[in-house]
Amino acid sequence: MRVRTLAIAASVAALGVAGLTLPFAGTASAASTLKDDYNGDGYRDLAVGTPGSNSVTVTFGSASGVSEGRSVTVSQNTAGVPGVTEAEDEFGENITSGDVNDDGFADLIVGAPGEKVTGKPSGSVTVIKGGKNGFTGGSYVVNAPSDTAGRFGEATAWTDLDYDGSPQLAVISGDNWWFYGGSGEGDTHPVGLEVDFLPDGVRLDGMVTGNFKYKDGDSFVLYGERADGGAYTAHMNGGVGDYGYEAELIGEGDDPTATRDAATAGDVDGDGYADLITGNSHDGKGGSVTVRFGGDRKFGSPVTYNQDSAGVPGADEADDRFGASVSAGDVTGDGLPDLAVGAPGETVGTVAGTGSVTLLKSSAGAFTSGKAWHQETAGVPGVAEEGDHFGTTVRLKDINKNGKADLATGATGEDIGTTRDVGAVWVLRGTSTGLTSSYAASFNGSDFGIGGAGGAGAGFGRTLR
Repeated sequence: MRVRTLAIAASVAALGVAGLTLPFAGTASAASTLKDDYNGDGYRDLAVGTPGSNSVTVTFGSASGVSEGRSVTVSQNTAGVPGVTEAEDEFGENITSGDVNDDGFADLIVGAPGEKVTGKPSGSVTVIKGGKNGFTGGSYVVNAPSDTAGRFGEATAWTDLDYDGSPQLAVISGDNWWFYGGSGEGDTHPVGLEVDFLPDGVRLDGMVTGNFKYKDGDSFVLYGERADGGAYTAHMNGGVGDYGYEAELIGEGDDPTATRDAATAGDVDGDGYADLITGNSHDGKGGSVTVRFGGDRKFGSPVTYNQDSAGVPGADEADDRFGASVSAGDVTGDGLPDLAVGAPGETVGTVAGTGSVTLLKSSAGAFTSGKAWHQETAGVPGVAEEGDHFGTTVRLKDINKNGKADLATGATGEDIGTTRDVGAVWVLRGTSTGLTSSYAASFNGSDFGIGGAGGAGAGFGRTLR
């Protein structure tokens, strides 16, 4: 079914073809300090990656949230963006953001791990510069180093790697990790691990950063799969000259607290250290999430939640895939992060695989109560259908600047009319009591012309940032 009938202004549709200018984007007189405010108007923006169609759609935040009328879609066929769109590129598989050129505007950082460049391993990262009038500041590409098996750009981070007060770019490929001492523009000398602690045959898929063990500096958690298909999760400290030293294996193989799916960071107990939250959709029957509390030079004992845990709605059932996506953010405005957990295989009523998202609210360092949201929840646009996979991705961030994080979630299997798997995204607002479906927004790939004729198989919403 069609999620919602949405009309796209001709001027917006033209942007995706002609270029990156968005005349109505920024109105602030001073640039923003937010790392995901691309037009400098003081509101956080939501980026939606659709690697199935090699595109990224940015919906610009405002006091009324996001809408398709304030958006732009970019690809390697967009004027000013290097490269040419090719089917295997996976442009938009990973998205991060940060002020790369220190002009006060966030820049879009897009991974394309399938990109093929003659004479180089696969993968690239494209930086598209933001500005008051949209993405008009130019772009550049960072290609894969020679010393990797490929899939460079599988995950990226923009953080202060060397503790000099200025952030840098970190990138993982399928089998390695890299950082660039500068912004990456013109920097052809990536620095890899000083000590390679990664096991042979590992296939890295994700990375999360936070001050897990030191209050004054970020470190890194890398995750993916071992050669035998078991989960692999490891932590390494930051600091130039010792990347890879004192690396700690957090979990691997059949360890239910390891992850190949998703990870996020947030200070759940308010002690000043980031806590690591991992999702493992393969744990038990229906999946789980695990919290490891950060602390002085060590993680605390893991605490695991599934749908049979006290306060968590639902039941631990086969194929729910609870924990396939996770995101931490302060929905209620109490100063502590809450947790959104996607279960894209969840059965709602008798509809298999339609999917759901559970918001777990934090209290005194624990997640003690929750509510599930899906397309049969009152006020949420759409109807639950088999294979929608609502909750494939989740992201908590304060889009309307009211001090409370809003939930964005993707359903990559959403059909639009008779066109299969176009994909769609919903945004629910945060309030002091949790999420609300009042003023819920929804849009889908066909609203932005994504996926070519009809948009079949585009999977809009595969990545959210």
